[in-house]
Amino acid sequence: MRIIYLLPVFLLLFLCGSITVAQGIDASNYKNDYRLQIKKATAALKIDGVLDETAWQVADTAGNFWLKFPTDDAIAKTRTIAKVTYDNNFIYIGFIAYDCKKPIGQSLKRDSRIRDNDGVGVMLDPMNKKTNGFYFTVTAFNVQGDDLLSGGGELSFSWDQKWYSATKQYDDYFTVEIAIPFKSLRYDATSNTWGINFIRTNLKDNEIHTWTRVPVNFPGVDLGYFGAATWDAPPPAPGKNIAFVPYITGGLNQSKQNASPVKGTFNAGFDSKLALSPKLNLDITVNPDFSQIEVDRQVTNLTRFNIFFPERRTFFLENDDLFSNYLYPELRPFYSRSIGLDKNGNTIPIYFGARLTGNLDEKTRIGIMSMQTGAKDGFAAQNYTAISTNRRVLKRSLIKTYFLNRQGFLTPAQKLQNPLDAYGRNAGTEWVYSDNNGKLNGWLGYHHSFKEGIRKDAGLLNFGGAYNGRKFNTMLDVNNVGVNYYADMGFIARIENYDAIRDTIIRVGWKQLFHEMNYIVFPKKGSINQHQYGFETFLVYNPDNSLNERFNRLRYFINFKNTSSIQLRVDNQETNLLFPISFTGGTPLPAAQYSYSQFNAGYTSDVRKQFAYSGNVRVGEFYNGHIQRYSGSITYRNRPWLTVEMNVEYNRIELPTPYGSTDLFLIAPRIEVNFSTSIFWTTFLQYNTQRNLFNINSRLQWRYKPMSDLFVVYTDNYFTDPLFKSRSRALVFKLNYWLNI
Repeated sequence: MRIIYLLPVFLLLFLCGSITVAQGIDASNYKNDYRLQIKKATAALKIDGVLDETAWQVADTAGNFWLKFPTDDAIAKTRTIAKVTYDNNFIYIGFIAYDCKKPIGQSLKRDSRIRDNDGVGVMLDPMNKKTNGFYFTVTAFNVQGDDLLSGGGELSFSWDQKWYSATKQYDDYFTVEIAIPFKSLRYDATSNTWGINFIRTNLKDNEIHTWTRVPVNFPGVDLGYFGAATWDAPPPAPGKNIAFVPYITGGLNQSKQNASPVKGTFNAGFDSKLALSPKLNLDITVNPDFSQIEVDRQVTNLTRFNIFFPERRTFFLENDDLFSNYLYPELRPFYSRSIGLDKNGNTIPIYFGARLTGNLDEKTRIGIMSMQTGAKDGFAAQNYTAISTNRRVLKRSLIKTYFLNRQGFLTPAQKLQNPLDAYGRNAGTEWVYSDNNGKLNGWLGYHHSFKEGIRKDAGLLNFGGAYNGRKFNTMLDVNNVGVNYYADMGFIARIENYDAIRDTIIRVGWKQLFHEMNYIVFPKKGSINQHQYGFETFLVYNPDNSLNERFNRLRYFINFKNTSSIQLRVDNQETNLLFPISFTGGTPLPAAQYSYSQFNAGYTSDVRKQFAYSGNVRVGEFYNGHIQRYSGSITYRNRPWLTVEMNVEYNRIELPTPYGSTDLFLIAPRIEVNFSTSIFWTTFLQYNTQRNLFNINSRLQWRYKPMSDLFVVYTDNYFTDPLFKSRSRALVFKLNYWLNI
C-alpha cells in the first residue's frame, strides 16, 4: 500500500482539530496596563549581583510574570521581580529570580541563548513605536547576550556592545544586575516613555515567563506586547559612542591539492563604530578578516537546487534585517554571502566597506551599505551597494523599498566574454501589513532586475497573507518569477536548472503557491504540552502554466513537558522533471513525470539531561526508486563546562538500472570546552562523502577584555575518496582590541 492512502486519515484528524479557533489576547491597552516608573539613583551602584543599594529598595517593581510557554493563560508559579533605575551614564536593571532548584547553565560562551539556560532578559523600545529595539540577556552563570529587535522577532545575536553584568546564586533564588551605557543605545532624549518588557527562562520546568502577557503563538520578544517605562525626567542624552576595533592576523597555510609549499601570512585591518546621532550609526570596516568564523555545517543535498547557508560573518549580520528581510530565504534579492565570493564560491578579498543604519525620524528606518572587493584569479574587482528604507504606516505596518547595485570593473575582454557580468541591479518595494496584535498579516511586493541588454521577463511579483492565532494559524504565499530575474547580490534557489546530459545550466522562470495550516492543542493535564497538527501544500508551475512540481505534507508533533518531542510526517510529491539529473553518479534520470511518497518519524529526548539524543527515520519512494534515511545525534554535557555532540546521517538511494544506487554518509562530531566565561575551545569535525570532504576546524578563543579577543584557529581538509588524502591545512591567529573613544 502506498503511503498516499494514509493522507485522508491525517486530513480528517486535522479538520476535526481545527474547528475551534481560540480568541486572541488584546494588547491595545498594554502601555496603560503594564507601567513601570523609573527613578534616578541618588548614589552610585556597584555591579556585583547584590541588590543592596538604596536605589533598588525604592525602585518600582515589575512582578507577577505571566506564563509565556507552554501556555499563556496563567500567572507563573515561580516568582520573578524586575527593577529599573539609572544615573547620568547607565540604565540599570535588577532581577530577583526565585527558585528552589539549582539553576541550569548549558554553556559559558557569550550569546548562549537564555532559552537553553536559566536566565533573564530585558527588552527596550526607546522609540516606543513597536518597530525596533534592543535585547539584553544574562544567564544565572553571568553569560551575556545582546541583539537588536525588529518586527519579525528573529534573533541572531550578531549585534555586540560593551555593557556590564553580575550574578549571584543563593539557595532558593539568583540575582542579576545589569548596567547598560546610554551611549550604547539609540533614542530620542526628549521622550520620557519607552516600551519595555522582561523575560525569564526556567529551563528546569521547561517554561518561559514574561512581564506582560505575550500569546504563546508569538515570540517572547514581540514588540507589539511591550509595556511602558516612564522616566521621572527625560533620560540623559546618549553622548558620543565611538568604538575602534583594530586587528592583526597571521599564520601558516598549505594547499596539498595544488602542491603548494607552506606559506606565511600576515594581515591587519580595523572595524569602527560611530554614533553620528542618537538615532544613526555608522560602521566602517577596512580589510576585514573572518578567519575566526566557524565553518558551515555540512548537509546532504538531495534536491535539484543549491542549498541556502546562513550568513556567519558578524559585520554583515548586524542590522541585516534592513537588507535581507525581503521575500524568504530561498528567494532573496539580497544575500550577503554573495559579497566576498566569486561565481564558484571561492573567497575574494574585501578591501573596505561602510554601513549606515538607524532612524531618520520616528517612522523611517534606513540602511545604506557599500563594499569594495579586489580582483583575484581572473574575477574582476566589484563594488556592492545596497540601500533600503522601512517606513512605518498605520500602527505596525511597513512600506519597504530597496535598491541594489553590483558593479564589476571588467576589462574589455571580460565584457566581451559575458556582458551580463558588467553589472547587476535590483529594485523593489513591499507593503507589509500587521494589525496591532500581530495576528493578521499581509504582504504585496514587486521586484525588478536590470541587466545589460535584457528588457523582458525581469520582474518578480509576490503577495500573500497569514493569520496567527493562539491555536490556529494559516499562511498563503504566491509569487511569479520571470526567467530573466537576476539577483547578483541575492540567492535564487530554483531558477537555475542543471542538465546532466548536456552539462549545462538552463534558466527557467516559475509561478509558485505555498499554503500552510497548523492547529495546536494544549492539554490541561498530563505529560504533554502541545499537540500540533499541520498541513502544507507547495505548487510550482512553468511559465506556460504546466505543472512543474507538487508537494503535500501532513505532520503531527507532540511536545512533552520534559522538553522531549515526537515528530511524524507523511509527504507526497509529484515532479515534472524538465532536465535529466543524477543523484547517484549513474546514468541521469530522464526528463519525465515522477510521483513518490515518503514517511518520516523522529524523536528528541529531554534536552536538560546530561545525555540527550535524537533520531529520525525517513523511508519511501524517491523518483522511480526508493530512499532510506537514518539520522541521529547524541549529546553529553558536563554543565556548563563541557559539551560533546555526535551527529550522524546515512542515506541509501536505490534506483533501477541503469540509474544506479549510492550510500551517502555525513558524520559530524563537535566538542566545546568552556574553561571560564572568557576562554573557550571548540573543535568541529565533518565527514561528508557527498562532497568528498573531511574537515577539521579547531578554534581557541580568549576574551581577555570585554569585546576584545584572541583567536587561534586550526583547519585541516582531506578527501574522503581517496580516504584522508590531504587537501589543505592552515594555522592562523587573530587578535582584536575594542577601544572606546
